[in-house]
Amino acid sequence: MVLFLPVMPLLASLVFWRKKYLAHYAHTLKKTRIHIAAMRNGPAVHYFQDVLGQVSQVPETMEGECVQCGNCCMHHQCMFLEKVDEKKYHCGIYHSPFRAWSNCGSFPLNRHDIERYACPSYFVANAAPQAAAQVIHFHKKPTINRRHSAR
Repeated sequence: MVLFLPVMPLLASLVFWRKKYLAHYAHTLKKTRIHIAAMRNGPAVHYFQDVLGQVSQVPETMEGECVQCGNCCMHHQCMFLEKVDEKKYHCGIYHSPFRAWSNCGSFPLNRHDIERYACPSYFVANAAPQAAAQVIHFHKKPTINRRHSAR
């Protein structure tokens, strides 16, 4: 990966059809280094195991909607994340067809994702309470000792 680092801004410009990655070469290169370092902290492994590996686990029900805080973008370290204002960000490749194959399109997968990135808007919905199992009590019928009761 390090060998390809000098050409990453060019590749990003071509793949995502955004000339700014090449026009701001030094800035894109710096963001690429930060992005790669952040990927080493686990989101790629998590994605490949949970999404591509199809971990057989009953998924929790997630609710909420994105408020564009940027936390889930590797704690603001994604090279494609662009700041809109003080507390709002947007994805620079959001409309790219390649984004659908990324970790981004699947966030949040589970409670771990929400907690890892301190997501302020998604949450695990409480599962519908299951009906309590009906318990049927059986009482042992007293037996009558006929020998003693006949007297």
